[in-house]
Amino acid sequence: MSTSGRKITEKLSGQALREATGKDWDGWFALLDAWGATGHGHTAIARHLVDAHGVPGWYAQSITVGYEQERGLRAVGQGSGGDWQASGSKTVDVPAHLVTPWFADDTLRARWLPDGGFTLRTHRPGKSVTADWDGGASRISVHLTAKGEGKTQIGLGHTKLPDADAVAAYKAFWKERLADLKEQLES
Repeated sequence: MSTSGRKITEKLSGQALREATGKDWDGWFALLDAWGATGHGHTAIARHLVDAHGVPGWYAQSITVGYEQERGLRAVGQGSGGDWQASGSKTVDVPAHLVTPWFADDTLRARWLPDGGFTLRTHRPGKSVTADWDGGASRISVHLTAKGEGKTQIGLGHTKLPDADAVAAYKAFWKERLADLKEQLES
């Protein structure tokens, strides 16, 4: 399995994990091994961490993903169901309600996302956008989060990708496209 990006254990330090949950990566991995976690699915592992060990939800998900990656059950960029997904985010100095049209309106979108194969499915102004990509072969989900007065975090997920190579390519693609969108929005 080829991988792209960094494992969650490289993004979240063992020290930060210990401060938040009482154990570092090695401590959680040993506990999950003793429980037989490789014989359980993603949801069961995360639920066990919450129910039996009081781990808060986000950390339970992070520990589960880290465990799955470390034990070869999941590659970087691979979802719990085996699908492949890429993501990107960018904070812009524009209110969320002004960001939505740049995804929903064909003319505005063409200024930063030329020839994208983007087919709008739904949009909630100032909140979210969903679209098919490349004739429906994959899907785009955009979530807009207000970050104070006049700032918005754009979180973009691209799911149903065919493999790890597509994840790597789309991570780079969306990083570039979101940077261009930021420039367009703020000019």
